[in-house]
Amino acid sequence: MIEGYAVPDFISDFWHYYIAIITAAGILFSLWLLKSQSSVKPLAPGEQAEVMHPTWDGDLQELNNPLPRWWMWMFYMLILFGIVYLVLYPGMGKFAGTLGWSSAKEWQEEKTRVDAEFDKVFQPFAGMDLMAVAADPTAKKMGEHLYLTYCSQCHGSSGQGGSGFPNLTDAQWLFGGTPDDIKSSIANGRIAEMPGGLAGDEQGAKEVANYVLALGGKAHDAALAATGKEKYAACAGCHGEDGKGMAAAGFPNIVDDAWQYGGSEAAIIESIVKGRKGGMPAQLELLGENKVHLLSAYVWGLGGGQKPAPVVTEPVVEAAPEAAVEPAVAAQ
Repeated sequence: MIEGYAVPDFISDFWHYYIAIITAAGILFSLWLLKSQSSVKPLAPGEQAEVMHPTWDGDLQELNNPLPRWWMWMFYMLILFGIVYLVLYPGMGKFAGTLGWSSAKEWQEEKTRVDAEFDKVFQPFAGMDLMAVAADPTAKKMGEHLYLTYCSQCHGSSGQGGSGFPNLTDAQWLFGGTPDDIKSSIANGRIAEMPGGLAGDEQGAKEVANYVLALGGKAHDAALAATGKEKYAACAGCHGEDGKGMAAAGFPNIVDDAWQYGGSEAAIIESIVKGRKGGMPAQLELLGENKVHLLSAYVWGLGGGQKPAPVVTEPVVEAAPEAAVEPAVAAQ
């Protein structure tokens, strides 16, 4: 869970007691109902059951017969089964049950077992360079299945994203598009936030928006842009005086065409007025190292991945052997 994005439901102890009381009351009511209906004695041979009113269609009647004993005892056994179940397993609010079973524990055990089987398949690619993994047909197919399962809901099946979700197929990467950058984003997650209201009122936001459009060489209102230039100072600390941002800190370039929330005047004004907060949850704990490795290679190979900068190594210069130094002789 990304902090600030989701709040657990039912965090008050009230709900624990609410569920427990309703459950207990349901059991007690069922026992009372069965007991009240079993007080009627079975009919003696030849005895006529009481006729209930009204009578429908002239002769359709309902008789007040006692409950069949087998039917009644079957319900008593079901109630007993329910009580035993609630003692052994969760069901009474926060009471965990004497066996300590939980669906989360069951899921984790099943996941561990399945992951162990998958790791045997993923293992051959574990130590490979990400770009080499991206070029392997088998790894690419496996990475595609992982992507469609865990990533396509936000980034789309083709990786082209949508409003609020980044395009993974272009060369615009907010946090870097090298293999290591992509792997870090998937494994550790990312959070980006821009506070709202820095330009004052909506008119100020409109002026700054037009100045931003001017920085990017796009159609704008020159008069508004001239006024917004001074107010843009509140934005320059993150996006820079030239609007090119700072990739190392996750500050977007606002003079290119890659706009996460839209690059129109209206969309920019909305971003300035309301602010933006976006995040991607970390996947390492959920998927494990091997799956993250394959998934990173697949995302890098979608078309927008950047090659890492070549490592420049300076030639090693061997030091010349020191010349023998004659001790100085003091002048006499």
